[in-house]
Amino acid sequence: MSNSVKRAAFIVSHPIQYFAPLYQRLGRREDLEIKVFFTWHDGRTPVEDRGFKERISWDIPLTEGYEFELVPNVATNPGTHHFFGLRNPALVQRVVDWHPNVVLIHGWAWLSHLQAMHTFHKLKVLSLFRGDSHLIHAGFSGPRWWVKRALLRRIFSWPTGFLVVGSANRAYYENFGVKPNRLYRCPYSIDVSRFAEPSELLEQEAARWRMQMRIMPDQTVFLYAGKLEPKKRPLDLMRAVSRLQNSDAVLVIVGGGELIGDIESFAASDPARFRVLPFQNQTRMPVVYRLGDVFVLPSSSDETWGLSVNEALSCSRPVIVSDRVGCARDVVDPSCGWIFPWSDLQALEKTLQGTVANRHTLTHMRRAARQRAQLFDLTVTEAALLKTINAVSS
Repeated sequence: MSNSVKRAAFIVSHPIQYFAPLYQRLGRREDLEIKVFFTWHDGRTPVEDRGFKERISWDIPLTEGYEFELVPNVATNPGTHHFFGLRNPALVQRVVDWHPNVVLIHGWAWLSHLQAMHTFHKLKVLSLFRGDSHLIHAGFSGPRWWVKRALLRRIFSWPTGFLVVGSANRAYYENFGVKPNRLYRCPYSIDVSRFAEPSELLEQEAARWRMQMRIMPDQTVFLYAGKLEPKKRPLDLMRAVSRLQNSDAVLVIVGGGELIGDIESFAASDPARFRVLPFQNQTRMPVVYRLGDVFVLPSSSDETWGLSVNEALSCSRPVIVSDRVGCARDVVDPSCGWIFPWSDLQALEKTLQGTVANRHTLTHMRRAARQRAQLFDLTVTEAALLKTINAVSS
């Protein structure tokens, strides 16, 4: 192997549908060798998704095209839902034995990942940290905040550098004392082409599906797709749509989760205005997004990025998002969507109403949405990551 070939180890809890395409692209490069170390599971069997409230197995390949290893997890209650859910005593040694030039660690809020960050710091192993946290909805006072601030300032002194996914994420690191020379832009992205093409065939399939749901071509369709949980506020969206004056508006809700019973009851009260579909797997999502004319994500908290927004834009669909969606200020501009104050449901309703009243503008916004999506394609993240690896390892 040439001395110019870098070796990058990735530590991540499990195969993630948004990360796998990036690993696969990196795995095809001749100037980089990668290995992914999973600390929870490797996706071979369905796993309970606590948000969707069902066992999920993604129907796209998540561990093909790159080298990976499942590190034994000895946690009594394994999972990413609590700090002690990832306990991998052999993790650091297995990574070190692979002799990487740099280690990329995803997330610190689990025992094994935190211990690995600290140990690599002591061993002087180059490391890059990647998370998606922000302070958009955080409080900045009280003993709990002071303790968190002191703790994270300490933890964030360990990595060599940080992969910054967006402007809100950058502000988060800066708030905890990370200097600009340790921050490297590496935006969240998706495989745009998987959602964008073949455009004509996907549009035709979505049109047939809409007809099957008794939605007419001249109706304006809003789409919500994701976990049905309180923080994402699908019920608030339904209430806003129910108050719209124009009877041509329809809301399609796709997903599963704890609110499914309430959502189905609400939809049954006005079947002309609402359609509810079950969870749809990854291969169906390029069609699902095209069921709507506009995608809506009205989250109130903990929406660290919102990659569904990227996916909808890739499908040439304008978006409406709250200002508490992490990607809002980076991804959404007036050419392709609207941002409303998260606590102002009247503003949401007004935006929905304006969309229905000016439906003719959506054609132009569809083209702009597709163009905007390209700025957050995997190729952008791949180039940024390679640049960062070369910078820190030199």
